[in-house]
Amino acid sequence: MNKTRTVAYASTVAAALLVGGVLGATVLANVNAASPSPSPAASPGTFKSNEDPTHEKGETAAQEAAENNGTFHPAGGPGGGPGGGPSNESPAHEAAESPSREASEKS
Repeated sequence: MNKTRTVAYASTVAAALLVGGVLGATVLANVNAASPSPSPAASPGTFKSNEDPTHEKGETAAQEAAENNGTFHPAGGPGGGPGGGPSNESPAHEAAESPSREASEKS
């Protein structure tokens, strides 16, 4: 291969890379501009006060104040049960549960 062919080949490759880079950047910029930005999700573990009238009748003023300022932590985690899940204190569950398992749920 002579020097002229090498220079021509290298120039062609460089021009192709440049054009590809410009086109790629343009396409990516248009895709990002067209896609909606995700809305911020509520952070896990954030407690939301229960303002249901039935719930409000059964709570103390201190519990209501703690709910309103974000310091209230219900027993058993955010969902009531161990690990924050729903409570499993149904009679069917309790009948099949060993004393050691019940003790671990209470702690």
